[in-house]
Amino acid sequence: MWVRSTMAYRASFAMMLVANFATTFLDFAAIMIMFSQVDALGGFTLAEVAFLYGTSGVSFGLADLLLGEGERIGRRVRDGTMDVLLTRPVPVLSQIAADRFALRRLGRIVQGALVLGWSMTRLELDWTVASVLMTVSMVLCGCLIFGCLFVLGGAFQFWAQDASEVQNAFTYGGTTLLQYPPTVFGRELVRGVTFVVPLAFVNWLPALRVLGRDDPLGLPGWVDFAAPAVALLCCTGTALVWRAGLRSYRSTGS
Repeated sequence: MWVRSTMAYRASFAMMLVANFATTFLDFAAIMIMFSQVDALGGFTLAEVAFLYGTSGVSFGLADLLLGEGERIGRRVRDGTMDVLLTRPVPVLSQIAADRFALRRLGRIVQGALVLGWSMTRLELDWTVASVLMTVSMVLCGCLIFGCLFVLGGAFQFWAQDASEVQNAFTYGGTTLLQYPPTVFGRELVRGVTFVVPLAFVNWLPALRVLGRDDPLGLPGWVDFAAPAVALLCCTGTALVWRAGLRSYRSTGS
């Protein structure tokens, strides 16, 4: 329904898509401005940083397209419209994901994919089937991890009722963090996004393997291939927290 309503005004949709594309491109424009003054950032070239930017942007864009409406759960709890979702014979999370489905978010995905494609042509790497498959896996696993953060943030709002900005700190803030090399951040922060909030498995760790870079934490080599397992663990834990959040819901005014 939301897709049909969007396409009913195609000129408006095209303008929103272009605006979304242009807005997200400003982030990469800032990176290019930095590289107009330096040759490397944390030891990474522009093509390598663009690779990190592209993988992070596409992963987050897919998760935002599919589950970005999770940040509206707090509003639904406050105004009581969550009750309507609970009365329908459809999973609540599916209804939330479909509600106000915004195709304009494709602009972020397209922009990230273009930067990723450009970086792959500029990297001085011998692309093998294994490295290409690892890049694809990186994007898909990153989408799952970001999707889990969206759902966890939505579940937290069953208790907090107004915590969308806390969620945004890990989702929007997380993708911005991953656009830059881990070498520009302190070791404590890198450890935090590896062992506490596993954002490093979105692109940092697998990308270091693809790019032939050393892990700043000195972790075993097999950790670079652990993104699928981490994504599966995140999905399992998120499902449990989501169910706990739904069970704790006591309708508006609670």
